[in-house]
Amino acid sequence: MSFWRVLLSILFPPLAVVDKGFGSFVIVFILTLCGWVPGVIAALVILNNPNR
Repeated sequence: MSFWRVLLSILFPPLAVVDKGFGSFVIVFILTLCGWVPGVIAALVILNNPNR
């Protein structure tokens, strides 16, 4: 996980996970609409997942 990806996930979480698949993008987008903090947490969890 690079510094720029972490910064992007803090500023606009859905854009940070756009290359991880449409499902990840939708989940993070919905969580960001519910609140900024859940979107950031979900984006960081998805980006930190070593299996993807």
